[in-house]
Amino acid sequence: MALIKSISGIRGTIGGKPGTSLTPIDVVKFTTAYGAWVAQQGTNKKIIIGRDGRISGGMVRDLVAATLQGIGCDVVDLGYSTTPTVEMAVKMEQAGGGIILTASHNPKEWNALKLLNHEGEFLNAAEGQWILDYAEKAEPFYAEINDIGTLVTDDSYIQKHIDTILAHPLVDVAAIKAMNYSAVLDSVNSTGTISVPPLLRALGVNDITIINEEVTGHFAHNPEPLPENLVDLCNTVKTKKATLGIAVDPDVDRLCFVCEDGSLFGEEYTLVAVADHILTHKKGNTVSNLSSTRALRDITEKHGGQYFPSAVGEVNVVKKMKEVNAVIGGEGNGGIIVPELHYGRDALIGIALFLTLLAKSGKTVRELRNTYPDYFISKNKIALTEDTDVKTIFAHIKTKYAAQPINTEDGLRIDFDNNWVHLRTSNTEPIIRIYSESENEAKANELAYKIMDDIKSVMAGQPA
Repeated sequence: MALIKSISGIRGTIGGKPGTSLTPIDVVKFTTAYGAWVAQQGTNKKIIIGRDGRISGGMVRDLVAATLQGIGCDVVDLGYSTTPTVEMAVKMEQAGGGIILTASHNPKEWNALKLLNHEGEFLNAAEGQWILDYAEKAEPFYAEINDIGTLVTDDSYIQKHIDTILAHPLVDVAAIKAMNYSAVLDSVNSTGTISVPPLLRALGVNDITIINEEVTGHFAHNPEPLPENLVDLCNTVKTKKATLGIAVDPDVDRLCFVCEDGSLFGEEYTLVAVADHILTHKKGNTVSNLSSTRALRDITEKHGGQYFPSAVGEVNVVKKMKEVNAVIGGEGNGGIIVPELHYGRDALIGIALFLTLLAKSGKTVRELRNTYPDYFISKNKIALTEDTDVKTIFAHIKTKYAAQPINTEDGLRIDFDNNWVHLRTSNTEPIIRIYSESENEAKANELAYKIMDDIKSVMAGQPA
């Protein structure tokens, strides 16, 4: 069993003992702390909630809604929804905050409380820490009978989300409709089923095949949209001779595509393609995290903009985007952030912008992918023992490669001529993650293994 308490929310496996997993007591405890934080902000006590299709979603929703009412908050429940939809609803409702009940790409036994501020954005480090401290130390006070909050349901926000996307100036419905595209969607038994098809039909894509369609929370495969989990989608695209395949995660904030030949477009390249479309029409800067492909930098510079890296994590990407006034940003895991819509990863706007780019290019999905720089990222990890001194390891590596450009904003990233490697400790596991990128798999792996050997040497007490 697991319970992960972080500044961005509370995540855990359902059941077990309080304090060691996500039990009803833990849900109430941290929801109470969040409600206290909202009240302290002095905006208003209206809270938006929504959930993905997880088995535990109904139970967690009831606990969260009742707890918020019990501390005097007025709750607007969107029911089945998506993370970006809840984020947009917070601003549309001028609410004091929001809670998304989703563990994103984690397996079915997990759930989480993702916490939003009044802008519909994830909390920063100080805000998240306030909630963690309150949950552990404070003695909460609940509302008396005349002050308990209200509860209303509103299932209109997915359509409002779609309407906002259709109004985006760089979404061309007519161009998409004229191409008579067909699509296969893997909605992984969650709320992609109720959000992506209505969007596709509104964009003029009416030939839609859905696999893993029923919203049950019994995910047909590991819900993270990685290559090994998308074999059925790739095969179905080929069998149906569809224009493309679309995969989203359970809360619809990550997005990747499959080409017409059944090959993967690559989740790293979702952001690259959408950025290419936006930068063609709107000059500006871009942001992605330090572990994302350098292809975004190449595309940005090609269009005359400047690329900026950020620390890993959506809240860090958003912070950097605001600092540099980026026109597009996101993460290499298929997360796209379009600031004109809202500062959050959003698969739905990604689909609309990608299809517009595809239609205007006149290319197939595979032909479009072939227009972008071809890099390969190798993803590895090294387990840590309790006595491992990560600071010493990083210091040794930094000294050994001092002649190279080094970024220490989030762990240690070292840039070489046409390659890079990024080392960082995990927020959820006792490991060092080692990501490296080069123009082919062999070179990326060679660089990763070289750095891993350096790390192991330091761990063994030998100089790197």
